[in-house]
Amino acid sequence: MLDEIDRHLLKLLQNDSKQTNKALSYALGLSVTAVYERIKKLENNGIIKKYVALIEKKKVDKAFIAFCHVKLVQHSQDYVIKFEREVRKLDEVLECYHISGDYDYLIKVLVEDMEEFREFMVKKLTRIDHIGSTHSMFVINEVQHTTAISV
Repeated sequence: MLDEIDRHLLKLLQNDSKQTNKALSYALGLSVTAVYERIKKLENNGIIKKYVALIEKKKVDKAFIAFCHVKLVQHSQDYVIKFEREVRKLDEVLECYHISGDYDYLIKVLVEDMEEFREFMVKKLTRIDHIGSTHSMFVINEVQHTTAISV
């Protein structure tokens, strides 16, 4: 399992994964080699999945966030598999969750504006077979957003 040094290392990497091993070793009080070995262990164990660049949405004209509830007409395995395969192909979909409750899926969509969202709904999402209904909500203000996981 993770010890306190691993937890601190993960926190540092989640804050800035471009830090050098030398900078990390200074922050952790370890040798550069020890830091390198810990990072490799975390990667090999699948705790660190990958490294990404986080993009400022507004700077790339993608600041309109919508959440869509989707209900399938039927809950058969075939319908679920087909829907999930098709939704993975949609570039506008940042996240998709199979959920409990009144709807089957919750999808987070990122587009430029309401017009692009309408195009997405009409020409892409609702063209997926077996969708019974959708319900959309739009973000007024992003109060809290992080990719960091507290460990």
